[in-house]
Amino acid sequence: MSDLQEEGRHAINSPMSPASTDVHPEDTLLEENEERTMIDPTSKDDPKFKELVKVLIDWINDVLVEERIIVKQLEEDLYDGQVLQKLLEKLAGCKLNVAEVTQSEIGQKQKLQTVLEAVHGLLRPHGWALQWTVDSIHRKNLVAILHLLVSLAMHFRAPIRLPEHVSVQVVVARKREGLLHSSHVTEELTTTTEMMMGRFERDAFDTLFDHAPDKLSVVKKSLITFVNKHLNKLNLEVTELETQFADGVYLVLLMGLLEDYFVPLHNFYLTPDSFDQKVHNVAFAFELMLDGGLKTPKARPEDVVNLDLKSTLRVLYNLFTKYKHLE
Repeated sequence: MSDLQEEGRHAINSPMSPASTDVHPEDTLLEENEERTMIDPTSKDDPKFKELVKVLIDWINDVLVEERIIVKQLEEDLYDGQVLQKLLEKLAGCKLNVAEVTQSEIGQKQKLQTVLEAVHGLLRPHGWALQWTVDSIHRKNLVAILHLLVSLAMHFRAPIRLPEHVSVQVVVARKREGLLHSSHVTEELTTTTEMMMGRFERDAFDTLFDHAPDKLSVVKKSLITFVNKHLNKLNLEVTELETQFADGVYLVLLMGLLEDYFVPLHNFYLTPDSFDQKVHNVAFAFELMLDGGLKTPKARPEDVVNLDLKSTLRVLYNLFTKYKHLE
């Protein structure tokens, strides 16, 4: 046993793998032709990676607060399928036909199989790459678990801010002819917002931008007329949708006007001077929209702040369809 573990450590730390990697002994005990992946410890120390993990944990705990479930460590709390079952049922509003508690490995994998089949049924129609398996989740493969959670968060339009361009160095250990071989690969966990969002459902604005750009000016003119009809009450006027709504101030004020209430100034930044303050404003406006009965916006706060016109139009059009009756 010790010889095999030493062989594994030597393989991982050989010249093929320039970075020193702390490998758990069980990760070196592979069958012939078996492959196992591990995140390089240096990647785990990356601030963006830590932020991604924290955001996902907080999101899960928010979704499952009524279930009195508290997730502290993704790989330890999600591997047996119990939390994933509850999370999917809550997000999708469904009930899965699985045993509530399973202690055996076979029972846990059966539950995972059922849960992941339900997930795949949701994601496959949208062309999402499924970068996880029952075995990888059950083996507590954090990369696979993160891929799964990021996909779920994007599919269900989770009201969270996922850090962009998060990647990790992954050590891939393989056993060939009785010897362990290792290599390092870069695994991308999140990409740009447009790429991540574009993998899912298309809507009228995708069609508008792709096939009827000539009609775009008509839509913009209608929305400008709509927002100015209300913002003019505060002696404010909009001429450029993507730029003047990018800091979130007009969005917050517009929501107050549409719902006929005063928004306390301490709840948002009236003169934001940083990206984070602008994101805060837009996110706060989204919260006001949800409180007003609107659906979760098909955009992230960062999209609006980054002057993404399509995202801004989606947000404003949602307001237009709900409040166009107001005089």
